[in-house]
Amino acid sequence: MNRYFQFDELGTTYSREFLGGLTTFLAMAYILFVNPSVLAPTGMDEGAVYVATALAAAIGTIIMGLIAKYPIALAPGMGLNAFFTYSVVIGMGIPWETALLGVFISGIIFIIITIVGIRELIINAIPAELKFAAGAGIGLFIAFIGLQNAEIVVMSEATLVEIGNLGAPSTLLAVAGIVITVIFMSLGLRGGIFYGLVATAVLGVLTGVIPMPGAIVGSVPSLAPTFGAAFTPFAEMSLGEIFTVQLMIVILTFLFVDFFDTAGTLYAVANQAGFTKDNKLPRAQRALLADASATSVGAVLGTSTTTAYIESTSGIAAGARTGFASLVTGGLFLIALLFSPLLAVITESVTAPALIVVGVLMAGAIANIDWKKFEIAVPAFFTMIAMPLTYSIATGIALGFIMYPITMICSGRAKEVHPIMYVLFFVFIAYFVYLGE
Repeated sequence: MNRYFQFDELGTTYSREFLGGLTTFLAMAYILFVNPSVLAPTGMDEGAVYVATALAAAIGTIIMGLIAKYPIALAPGMGLNAFFTYSVVIGMGIPWETALLGVFISGIIFIIITIVGIRELIINAIPAELKFAAGAGIGLFIAFIGLQNAEIVVMSEATLVEIGNLGAPSTLLAVAGIVITVIFMSLGLRGGIFYGLVATAVLGVLTGVIPMPGAIVGSVPSLAPTFGAAFTPFAEMSLGEIFTVQLMIVILTFLFVDFFDTAGTLYAVANQAGFTKDNKLPRAQRALLADASATSVGAVLGTSTTTAYIESTSGIAAGARTGFASLVTGGLFLIALLFSPLLAVITESVTAPALIVVGVLMAGAIANIDWKKFEIAVPAFFTMIAMPLTYSIATGIALGFIMYPITMICSGRAKEVHPIMYVLFFVFIAYFVYLGE
């Protein structure tokens, strides 16, 4: 094990790797409870989603550790789960089983383009500003969902939205949770989001807002309600009914967000750990294959897209330098399967602070956009603002990809637009025409 992970060459030890793996797990353990909460409105069984989340995270992270040998953890991604629920299932009316099929297919496509080696072509085709805008927009969308779940923001017939009743017990608990989580994060506490979630749940139980859980440790819930559900559409519908224009856009969006989120996370984590050489990441193809494989496996298990987590940087800061730390993180996700009874106390008021704080972190990508260039600012702005206002990540991406060629052509920079962007321009135009029919 020591020789396989090159402990001596990287100057690390088992204790440092274990501490790093544990730190990463604590930093992202909130997803075990938040993901079932986000996917619940689709009608999916929360217990099964909890198990699928833990297994997808464990399998993906262990594959990353064994094959790519990086201390990078994976789990169902925030933003992609919101897109799955609110844009695809609720917004488009696509059954959650078919949506899982879309996730599975996007993972397979990810695997193919990684093996074939056209990853760089695709990365270079999409301008960096639109990638940053998509990340920031997803952050705004997630925060908006969190504010709604907490009923801090509610529907209004006069103004569409307005502030809710902050004196309501559940809303007051969510507000307290936001303050607690913000304090933890401001103090630089690794795992601040997870600790904030735990503290909010404890506060809810102590104040009587949330009933006392019947148990902390229990049997593992059945995975049957979601396992293999991604393939049920083939038994119930024709291929023409399954592979609609809507589903194609869904698959493209899943692929787009996962692909660039993974690439960005991998390079960010690698830079912090000093893994990059000549601005290149060794074993990058293996790392991307691990991520793509985890997405497909997760879809079969019954969860939205699995992707690399930026929280892995917390483990690296604690000393992790090899894939052994990922084995530790993956093992802890397997142990977490026993804690599903705690789902009873993880209400929307408890998960809302996590959604809002994650939204804040993702919105930070706004700083990387050159707002002084109008031809860049317009498509970036439409990408970001459309996501929360239309309740659709896909719509935001589509509007941004339509506006970008227009502003670039009008500003005399048409030659800087990659041909793939022109193709996507017409694809998304056709998408809106299809929606209008």
